[in-house]
Amino acid sequence: MKLYDVTNAPNPRRVRIFIAEKGIPVEFVQVDMMAGAHKQPDFLDKHPSGKVPALETDDRQFIGESVAICRYLEALQPEPNLFGRSPYELGRIEMHNRILELELWTQIGTSWVNGPIVAKMAAGRFKQIPEAKTASDANVHRFYARLNSELEKRQYMAGDRYTIADITALTAIDFATALVGLKPVDDLPYLWAWHERVSSRPSAKA
Repeated sequence: MKLYDVTNAPNPRRVRIFIAEKGIPVEFVQVDMMAGAHKQPDFLDKHPSGKVPALETDDRQFIGESVAICRYLEALQPEPNLFGRSPYELGRIEMHNRILELELWTQIGTSWVNGPIVAKMAAGRFKQIPEAKTASDANVHRFYARLNSELEKRQYMAGDRYTIADITALTAIDFATALVGLKPVDDLPYLWAWHERVSSRPSAKA
């Protein structure tokens, strides 16, 4: 298998961590997004939305979108389980993963698109909205505080064990910290304890 990847992007990292947890052998192929390689016809054949990551299976079929790729890999190699075993656990993990995507990732994305790095990368291509960034920055910090409260009651994002929801949260928070200027404040002890737990896993270096 091949994963079409961009090292510094958060969604490909989500899949790389998942692959590392599973111990699946995968070839990583870097996509030159700065040169627009992800919008060229050969890449659009792999992922029609022109986004990374994209997975090429052993029989040369293609799957795009990070969670869809992870679901394929989980079906291919069920253990260690990261999406849930019982019906309740499947629903609970999916719930927390979707909450993280819809209430944290989207707000980090808004701050990223309207922030200084994208302003330099896409100068003149679209109009940034400073007010949107102000609102999304505040929403991200409110969500961090909410996670801190929730993690006082449990060890991981979706319960008492590590799952796809922890991978989603870690990649979001690390990207927000490194490239969006949205590091969680220091006074969130339960969030930072969780971050240390999941960051210490070998897969987090993927």
